[in-house]
Amino acid sequence: MIIKINQACDLVIFGAKGDLAKRKLLPSLYKLEKSKKIHENTRIIGAGRANWNTQEYISMVKTAIKTFLNEEIKDVVWKKFSSRLYFCNIDVCEGLHFLRLKKILEQKKNIVIYYCAVPPNTLNAIFKGLGDTNLNVLPARIVLEKPLGICLKTSKKINNQISKYFLESQIFRIDHYLGKESILNLIALRFANSFFFNNWNNQTIDHIQITVSEEVGIEGRWNYFDEMGQMRDMVQNHLLQILTIIAMDQPDSITSENIRHKKLNILRALSRIDVNNINVKTVRGQYDSGIIKGKKVPAYIEEQGANKNSQTETFVAIQANINNKKWLGVPFYLRTGKRLAYKYSEIVIVFKKIPTNLFQNSHLEMFQNKLIIRLEPNESIKFNFFNKIPGLDQEYKLESSELKYNYFDRKKPKKSIDAYERLLLESMRGIQSLFVCRDEVEEAWRWIDPIINAWKQNDSSTIQLYMSGTWGPQSSNLLLTRDNRVWHKYN
Repeated sequence: MIIKINQACDLVIFGAKGDLAKRKLLPSLYKLEKSKKIHENTRIIGAGRANWNTQEYISMVKTAIKTFLNEEIKDVVWKKFSSRLYFCNIDVCEGLHFLRLKKILEQKKNIVIYYCAVPPNTLNAIFKGLGDTNLNVLPARIVLEKPLGICLKTSKKINNQISKYFLESQIFRIDHYLGKESILNLIALRFANSFFFNNWNNQTIDHIQITVSEEVGIEGRWNYFDEMGQMRDMVQNHLLQILTIIAMDQPDSITSENIRHKKLNILRALSRIDVNNINVKTVRGQYDSGIIKGKKVPAYIEEQGANKNSQTETFVAIQANINNKKWLGVPFYLRTGKRLAYKYSEIVIVFKKIPTNLFQNSHLEMFQNKLIIRLEPNESIKFNFFNKIPGLDQEYKLESSELKYNYFDRKKPKKSIDAYERLLLESMRGIQSLFVCRDEVEEAWRWIDPIINAWKQNDSSTIQLYMSGTWGPQSSNLLLTRDNRVWHKYN
């Protein structure tokens, strides 16, 4: 049984000198140290093929934190943090090298957490090495980064490999969006407020939009991204996770088992998209050259190391439908892309129009109320409503107003917590509710695979170019305009 408190841990980071460790894990661990959330006796052990000693590793860690933390390192915090650091020279493809790690771990009887910040093709070697040296026994835990495969078949292969050596209760599959404060607040918003709880269904909601927009291109990750594409890299995990939280029924309690069960029900209820409806349900695009923040940027196929003939999508828009009683008739419009006009993530809940327009003398068409949930940046919740403009006119004239709540705009503002801070801490506590279970991963692939296969089979679904700095292909608007709807404008 995993004890769900913050106990002393040995956090082993495979891929210790990689980009993820430097950019996210090490700065987040330092911030946890600063906020005194790490147990006094916890150690952080870098594991990799570099021929380093611990001092050389400590030096690398300090450089990484200085580069990516965006705040001054405090001497007293660094002194304590650096005292936790160790390094183990290990080639995961050499089974005997795991004995070196075992020797370090046996020095203390801490709970061990293995964080796999490595390419997927090295995962099985890690699973096997840990299993063969009995480093996998409870209460050990293992954290896996996305992507878990590139399709249902490969995802199952990875899950089958790890299940030989670890129980499901030991496995923590990360989707860092689930660690964002704004995502966590969705559960409170929906289930702690009677107004939203009682109106969260197809009787009052017209449609829902989920947008995750990126300004960046592929940032030197050509080989990785060209194999994955935006569908696998963003929709399969981030957007579908947001969709499940938005659409799931109320869980019996806020536990990992109950929340995962309700999310899984939504994934299983998604209507299939395949060759029969691919052209009316999806749009895919690829960025051309353009201007971002006044700077000219290259086309996707002009990036360094690019294949000029690549048909990999950097933009996806989808109309998803949930085939259950609660959401029947309510489309979920998903949109994500690289090199778009602005970086932001947002959920827009559009409510149905009032059947009778009492104000048609001044407004021929009734407006629709919207609940706008900004996930990043400037996390906030806005509710658009309409009221009378003050005056002596006989006619009622309406104006649009809004109620707004900013997460971090307070008299005593709280600093934004990075998603990796929260997820690392939850893994130390042994709480899985913010992590993705095997069934969720595989159900998501089960829905995604037919879409990708249909794109390959259907010549008429050829990828469409869009200029960098815009909102993607013009045809993405058709997903909504054919239903007399429009994308909510960024503001």
